[in-house]
Amino acid sequence: MIKTVLLLIALTIVTGCKSAPVPPEVSEAEQQQLGLWKAGAEIYLPAEYKAYIRSLRDGQIHLASENNRFIWFRNYKTTKVEFTNILTQGKLLEAKVNEHKRALSGNISNQIAFYRNRIETLRKLASLINEGRLSSKSLTKAELQLAEVCVLSERGCYTDAEQKLKGISRHTEHAANSMLPILNRYADNDKITKWRNWVNETVESSKRSQSYSIVVSKVDKRLFLYKGGRSYKTYEIGLGTNGSHDKLYAGDKATPEGKYHVIKKVPGSRFYKALLINYPNEDDRRQFAVAKRKGLIPQRAGIGGLIEIHGGGKNGMTYGCVAMEDHHIDELFRIVDVGTPVTIVGAIEYENSVTSAMKKL
Repeated sequence: MIKTVLLLIALTIVTGCKSAPVPPEVSEAEQQQLGLWKAGAEIYLPAEYKAYIRSLRDGQIHLASENNRFIWFRNYKTTKVEFTNILTQGKLLEAKVNEHKRALSGNISNQIAFYRNRIETLRKLASLINEGRLSSKSLTKAELQLAEVCVLSERGCYTDAEQKLKGISRHTEHAANSMLPILNRYADNDKITKWRNWVNETVESSKRSQSYSIVVSKVDKRLFLYKGGRSYKTYEIGLGTNGSHDKLYAGDKATPEGKYHVIKKVPGSRFYKALLINYPNEDDRRQFAVAKRKGLIPQRAGIGGLIEIHGGGKNGMTYGCVAMEDHHIDELFRIVDVGTPVTIVGAIEYENSVTSAMKKL
């Protein structure tokens, strides 16, 4: 035995300490593992990545065990086979990660397009009603987060992009919900039927008496002047801060809806010139009383009054009146007389700018 050991030592001194080389698959697997980690395999396919790491760790343990053997007795054939299998497992995992990322990328691209269109539609709807300002903050947040999602998607950070998309969903829903109660008024066929009847009655009255009549359409932001039942002039208008609502009480900054008439021409109004209408009429008083009983308005609130068609600019300050450019009120002031019918409605057509935009939501 001693002779054998001495012979081995002698041979070692003569020939040098040489052993079979470690298979290149070992370092390839280490590089592969780094590449998979960078590709996000741990995030996108955690279970399969964990199984791959287990195989790699087992291979490294077996390699270490082989390295602990005396150099002449080391045999890396089994190691080569094991690490070849690990590389195959890694390649399959890499293919799955890439496929998963492609699917995520496509899904995120579709959602980006969806939310871009949704935000654009909501912006358009907000522009159609004065109360659209209530959704502005939420839409701005949604736009900023959408820009972040685009950057994250370009960088391949798909999980972070998906999380941001959830925030966009919340902001757009909040924006939509803040406007829908108002927008739904202009998509309510029963309401529109009632408004159309008012308009038809007003135009027919103008035709019978061969006189002037005024129709205001909130959704169109237009004042239509009829003469003898025929369309005569059209003017752009502005409404109160909450002008898309029907007026209920003093201070609500809403513009009333109903059939009225001019009761006074005011040449020196606070807002240039003005045509004062007979708000509140009997229907308004009944509506006010019902709302008061139901607790829909403050107990101390009054019904209000002094609703005018006045100048000062269609984009100027108004608290529930109908505002016009000064040169337009000049013309209207000259044409109409006290007693001229004034009908104010939410919308005249069933298919209007609001219903068209809402179809895209």
